[in-house]
Amino acid sequence: MTVTYTARVANARFCGFSKLLLAWKGSIYKVLYKEFLAFFAMYTAISITYRFCLLEEQKRYFERLSIYCNHYASLIPMSFVLGFYVTLIVTRWWDQYTSIPLPDTIMCTLSGGLQGADERGRLLRRTLMRYASLSAILILRSVSTAVFKRFPTMDHVVEAGFMTREERKKFEGLHSPYNKYWIPCVWFTNLAAEARLEGRIKDDNTYKLLLEELNDFRGKCSLLFHYDMISVPLVYTQVVTLAVYSFFLVCLIGRQFLDPGQGYPGHDLDLYVPVFTLLQFFFYAGWLKVSTNDFFISFFTLSPFTNTRECKLLRLELWD
Repeated sequence: MTVTYTARVANARFCGFSKLLLAWKGSIYKVLYKEFLAFFAMYTAISITYRFCLLEEQKRYFERLSIYCNHYASLIPMSFVLGFYVTLIVTRWWDQYTSIPLPDTIMCTLSGGLQGADERGRLLRRTLMRYASLSAILILRSVSTAVFKRFPTMDHVVEAGFMTREERKKFEGLHSPYNKYWIPCVWFTNLAAEARLEGRIKDDNTYKLLLEELNDFRGKCSLLFHYDMISVPLVYTQVVTLAVYSFFLVCLIGRQFLDPGQGYPGHDLDLYVPVFTLLQFFFYAGWLKVSTNDFFISFFTLSPFTNTRECKLLRLELWD
């Protein structure tokens, strides 16, 4: 999940940003430490085997194999493949976030455009906003685990006051294999047309503005529906994952420190610990984890209408 840290660096102070590197919650260390330890353990096991378990003839063969692996490992286009994939995932994640439908603009348009201080005018404004919010809840239930926990069934939606029992019968009377989030939008347009005929909406420009706001709202709901239904192609994720892990499997052999006495080019030092290879694993594998981690896929756990108290307060403020 995403972790907010801007407040911790709001003031310029000594080592302010450095302290963020030690944070654990939501950090790359928490995501990657198991794979990192596994990689280092396998590298150490191969190194110990090479140094203490192999015969001299076997060592010479392993050294030639290590040089071969190190030479051809560079043919895997890690930076290109992984960089393009991460860019695609981050762009998709941010577009999903900006597609979350918020009722504020419709609320402001209704408040200023639908006239009437009497009970009929109040009920029209309340019902129109209820339809808009109902449409948002129906789509968020299908993409957010938090919203689904708050409204696991349509009974909970009715109990919360977002739908009447008569409306539920009409809603369930239309059979569709897909999400029916658009039905409340149809109810909204029909009720808005009635308000225009009654003169509650004074002119066509205001009526047009209201429908445009509704269409923008419905369009965001549609985007969330399609983002949820159409994922990044599986083959692309498989290619990137195989490229990263294949590269570092080869590095387990190709990045071994060989006997300096053999005079192999580039093997003048025997440092035992492959510092730069470990850093490379941390950066590349961390990059892959960032793009495929759950907080990019299920960021909707922070969607609106996830808190029961907030739902009740919003309902009281808008409709009661």
